[in-house]
Amino acid sequence: MSGIVALVGNPRSGSRTLAVAVEAAETLGRRLGHAAAPDLIDLAALGPQLLAVLPAPAVEVALELVAGADLVVVASPTYKGTYTGLLKAFLDRLRPDALAGAVALPLLVMGDPRHALAVEVHLRPLLVELGAVVPTPGLALVESDLPRLGEVLDGWYDRVIPQLGAAVQEAPATR
Repeated sequence: MSGIVALVGNPRSGSRTLAVAVEAAETLGRRLGHAAAPDLIDLAALGPQLLAVLPAPAVEVALELVAGADLVVVASPTYKGTYTGLLKAFLDRLRPDALAGAVALPLLVMGDPRHALAVEVHLRPLLVELGAVVPTPGLALVESDLPRLGEVLDGWYDRVIPQLGAAVQEAPATR
């Protein structure tokens, strides 16, 4: 595996979504035997540049990191029942097949459990459209679960690691 990227679509710096994405990407990397720390793309820092008319170098670097990753944890808070417009604006800048052969894990942090299906209904199809393999159900985290994040993530890792490991092993042959 050459690279893990945590892509965070929260418009607020230092968000809980950022903390969850970093924790998930780091732990997944360790459990999959990846020694390097994941690359982090926090779109809160790129927001103004993302919508600029001329391509901004920092945005171009972020797009290249995502397109070159073997494993991408794509995290967003849930706004209006789906992922943020900031995340959508970034993903829209990727070429149509940018994630071909990459493994992606969608992750949404939400205030209400009624939005739990948004990770599967909205974010997963977008990642698949970009060519990603999404071998496991996405993670829908309710804000009330955040105080016991370690416990919630441990259960999730136990469920996804076997499928994820197999998908990551197969992915480099197609990239």
